[in-house]
Amino acid sequence: MYEQFYGFSERPFQLTPDPAFFFESVTHKKALSYLGYGLNQGEGFIVITGEVGAGKSTLVGHLRNKLDPERVTIGEVVTSGLDGDAMITMAAHSFGFSAPSGDKAAALTAIESFLHEEARAGRKVMLIVDEAQNLSVGALEELRMLSNFHLGSQPLLQMLLLGQPEFRQLLEEWDELEQIRQRVIAAHHLEAMQPEEVEQYVKHRLAHVGWTDNPAFDPAIWARIHEESRGIPRLVNRLMSRLLMRAAAQSRSRIDVDLFDAVVAEMHGRSVDRQRKSPTHMVEPTSFAEDQPAPQGHEEAEPMTDDRNGGGGLLEAQIEAIESAFGERDKAIAALRREIADLGEARQSGVSDGDVDARLEKIEARLDEQERSLRHVLSMMIDYFESSATRDAA
Repeated sequence: MYEQFYGFSERPFQLTPDPAFFFESVTHKKALSYLGYGLNQGEGFIVITGEVGAGKSTLVGHLRNKLDPERVTIGEVVTSGLDGDAMITMAAHSFGFSAPSGDKAAALTAIESFLHEEARAGRKVMLIVDEAQNLSVGALEELRMLSNFHLGSQPLLQMLLLGQPEFRQLLEEWDELEQIRQRVIAAHHLEAMQPEEVEQYVKHRLAHVGWTDNPAFDPAIWARIHEESRGIPRLVNRLMSRLLMRAAAQSRSRIDVDLFDAVVAEMHGRSVDRQRKSPTHMVEPTSFAEDQPAPQGHEEAEPMTDDRNGGGGLLEAQIEAIESAFGERDKAIAALRREIADLGEARQSGVSDGDVDARLEKIEARLDEQERSLRHVLSMMIDYFESSATRDAA
């Protein structure tokens, strides 16, 4: 992969959040200020919103690394689409203990007892809830009720809600959430990076993996990267990964506008060679989101072609597809583990074995689809190398 060609210690532009690469853009610096203020208050709700890929998870990971675990206990709920009772159960699990299933009063008592113990030990407690835009009104109301726990005049639980832009709109407009709005003590919406920040962001991540100006960059590409990515960090990562992959495949020591244009054309499914009559198609990395089935068919994907015949972009795309697919598979497995844990809770709370078995079958089907997709991409690469070896022998 390209990190080996350029001597990087690791991949600098992974799509999965990594707080070690945290970049303090203007908007992220403001978010940290709001988080610091909120933490000092020690109560109520802190709300951080942003587009998909804006860096919410990386920001929270950076925050967690800065907090002293001896002074702050953090729980995190990442399962979305919860109702009120499920939220209570997941809140308890996030702090490392099981709440009684099917007995909401007992579960609340267990949580309150835990919060009292933490307060007596001199520790603050924060609950982080991700993907808040998917929570039901009932689940949000239960969070508000949890924020009522006090020890004398001392609040026992503070909450950080992370969500996409629609959650911000939901909070502003829904009458049912008035009481939560009144308890929001700090809020910030993560904006896109400014044009001048894109170069800083890219070089920050490269420096983290030992970059020493190889490859070099044409100054003209930074504005183009901002325009293509809209300043969203995850989209910058995706574009930079493609650029570095193609540059390494061509043994380049400089990334220029021509290379950028070729990569962007490929990402949009356009032909790089204007003489071709039809666009070049490539297999995109498959997304294995928990509720999104993997693609069913791959029969129409074009065969890979040899670099010597001008088709090297397809090979690069397939290599990156494998790289991205394995990263997505790791995330999918984590999501499936959470779902399996939820199934255990469902079984204990009286859900029928038939319903549980049906959900388990869906999990198995998703894993099978992921495996087939990866095998397909790998088989295409094997075919490519075998045909290349045959041509070399001839």
